[in-house]
Amino acid sequence: MEHLTTPHMDILALVEKHLASSGMSKSAFGTAAVGDPCLVDDLRAGREPRRRTVARIMENYRDWE
Repeated sequence: MEHLTTPHMDILALVEKHLASSGMSKSAFGTAAVGDPCLVDDLRAGREPRRRTVARIMENYRDWE
């Protein structure tokens, strides 16, 4: 069976990677990225982010790398 990923899974994996490597708290990440301290918990719970939210996460991620 082929392993399929969704954009949600991809962005969540990227966020999790950043949290692990940076030591940043999940609430600090969400607040800095999109102004939502609950972002990471919401993504972990299955929230499907809008394109604009993904773009903002990616923009901040590139700045932090």
